[in-house]
Amino acid sequence: MIDIAQDTAGSAIGGSVKGISSGVHTTDEARKRLKKRYALETRFKAYGIGAIALAATFLVLLLFTIVGTGLPAFTYNYVNVPLNLTAEKVDPGNPAGASYSKIIRDGLKVEMPFASDRKNRRVLYGLVSSGANVTLQRQAVADTSMLGGTGPIAIPLSDFADLYVKGLITDKKAIETSGSATVSGTSGQVTITSDKPEFSAIIASLKSHYEMEIDLLDGKIDARGRSEISVKAKITSLEARLQNEKDPLVAKRLTSEIEGNKAALEKILSSLETQRAQLATLRDKLNNVPNGGTLNAKMPSFFVQVNGGTIKADRVTPTSVTGTAFIPLTSDAPVAAGAWGVEELETPESFRKFSDKEIAYTDYLVSKGTVENEWNSIFFKSGASREPEMAGIWGAAVGSFWTMLVTLSLSFPIGVAAAIYLEEFAPKNRWTHLIEVNINNLAAVPSIVFGLLGLAVFLNVFGLPRSAPVVGGMVLALMTLPTIIIASRAALQAVPPSIREAALGVGASRLQAVFHHVLPLAMPGILTGTIIGMAQALGETAPLLMIGMVAFIVDIPASPVDPSTVLPVQIFMWADFPEPAFQQKTSAAIMVLLGFLISMNAIAIVLRKRFERRW
Repeated sequence: MIDIAQDTAGSAIGGSVKGISSGVHTTDEARKRLKKRYALETRFKAYGIGAIALAATFLVLLLFTIVGTGLPAFTYNYVNVPLNLTAEKVDPGNPAGASYSKIIRDGLKVEMPFASDRKNRRVLYGLVSSGANVTLQRQAVADTSMLGGTGPIAIPLSDFADLYVKGLITDKKAIETSGSATVSGTSGQVTITSDKPEFSAIIASLKSHYEMEIDLLDGKIDARGRSEISVKAKITSLEARLQNEKDPLVAKRLTSEIEGNKAALEKILSSLETQRAQLATLRDKLNNVPNGGTLNAKMPSFFVQVNGGTIKADRVTPTSVTGTAFIPLTSDAPVAAGAWGVEELETPESFRKFSDKEIAYTDYLVSKGTVENEWNSIFFKSGASREPEMAGIWGAAVGSFWTMLVTLSLSFPIGVAAAIYLEEFAPKNRWTHLIEVNINNLAAVPSIVFGLLGLAVFLNVFGLPRSAPVVGGMVLALMTLPTIIIASRAALQAVPPSIREAALGVGASRLQAVFHHVLPLAMPGILTGTIIGMAQALGETAPLLMIGMVAFIVDIPASPVDPSTVLPVQIFMWADFPEPAFQQKTSAAIMVLLGFLISMNAIAIVLRKRFERRW
């Protein structure tokens, strides 16, 4: 009986194991589930990698845009002009009293004597910065050794001249010439005639412009035609309603609408007639383009460089160009093949603020080797200015320094003291819990709320100076306090209780245990949180706008109570200016600010890695 029971139990266990083994290894449904799970994990992994790649792409694109736009602002172009700084013009005993504007203008006239009339001289004087006289005066006062001579001195170009030299105003394209040419005239109206159809490219540009104008005008005429049909249909509908209308008031209103629509129809018809006449004129010009045509400011400009002069093309045929000599020719002698050329300025003159004559004058200075690209020291040494070439970040940087100094002086001791009390000494009751909840909530409050608080309390109640770093520092200290308190409490909590117990066990008071043992061990974490909070405060703009730190401040602040601005606000103001040069300076200032923020975060990482302890 016992053997039979054992055999029965063994066969039952064997059958169960066999069934389990058969279910695991032979069930197709289990394999499908496993395959589906692996596929799901693979897709999830791919989604994660794709999300990271997309975020990295946008980050690289942002940094590339900022760096690409701001990098040219770190250099600037200067023109070396022979300036008369002898005692006749500048009194060595009073160098600040000289008329440096006149000295610069006289030097420019010597450099380009052909700009003799008032109009050309106005163009010439506009090539240098309007603040060049101030820059030269500061140089003369700081270094009197430069006085007494007539040598060349570097003068900053205007913002648009600098942008043009950097290639940011218009693209230039050289058009090859293979034939010889004859010249008629050296100044004023000059005609260049070639023995080959060298000016076909200009003819093609002229044809393309007329075709584009015709397409645009066709579109306007079509739109006007649709309006004509719509207005006529509306008039017909109103007239039909008027015939059946019995109410005199409604009839009067319909009559008024009909008259208004008829007046609108007359305007549409008149406009159509004018536009059709313009279209006919443009088509005539397009048909006559192979025989030549006249260029205008809406077309790309063409310069002919011949015999040391520059001629802007006004009228053109396939074999000749007649234009105005911006730079006079040295002679009217015939020119051999390869000794002259044509340049195309792709951006039309009406679409840019730097005229063709200014471009010709700038090219002349560049060709003489008098224009040099140097490190833009003005950007790093000057304060705010309405002139882009004279504007710098030094005033905002000093304002940021004073503001951060006030912020650190207030937020660090108060924040650390509050964290020590709450973590080490405060009783755990309903009130301390309420305080902790409010501190955590304050860390999530929008920064502009702190700005409103500063405006209402510090300025309106206490009457503190507006636009001063001391007020900005107080506002940012309020905003930074929750971050420092939370980080400091976390650092104190990370210190093992055994440190406190050991200090208390050898007879130290609770205060001594905290300040002699716990606080030094928690200080790396506290400093890390403080630096991160200060980095956040350095990049804030909204609260400082509310207390008036958006004011235009030219002078460099000498103390925390002087009017000032900060780097984020300076960036905000420059971004609102329409001049293209300020766009460069905006991106350059963002790069400087990002450099500060990255440095502060790197310091926090180094401190954490250097002093971090594992318990």
